[in-house]
Amino acid sequence: MPTTDRLMVLNGPNLNLLGQREPGVYGGDTLATIEALCHDRARAHGLAVDFHQSNHEGELVELVHAAGARCRGIVVNAGAYTHTSVALLDALRAVRLPVVEVHLSNVFQRESFRHHSYIAPVALGVISGFGKDGYAFAIDALAARTREERNT
Repeated sequence: MPTTDRLMVLNGPNLNLLGQREPGVYGGDTLATIEALCHDRARAHGLAVDFHQSNHEGELVELVHAAGARCRGIVVNAGAYTHTSVALLDALRAVRLPVVEVHLSNVFQRESFRHHSYIAPVALGVISGFGKDGYAFAIDALAARTREERNT
């Protein structure tokens, strides 16, 4: 069981290019803007955030493993790995933390290959299409879950 009230926010490949990459799809906010929003929203709930981005699947798996020992939940925008990574699914399943999957764009308005998520089966829910606000909604959901766990 984690010793602090922390959440991990994980971002997958190409999200380091937010603000430059297809702003019509992903919006104009940078990953730094999203990180600040996550810290602020978590702080409002009395939580801290470990915020990470990697273009490497194995590194994301290692971060999930680390979260298992120190975090109460995971917000994950796995980018393209959402649709391809059994390894990330297995890591999330192994740590047995509550997970909320986030996507900036509405993946169901996009190419059909984006309609399948390997992460969704282990997630409490999927938030898609609300831009950076999706991260805030995910933190709200995990904060509520943390409160429930404290009260049981």
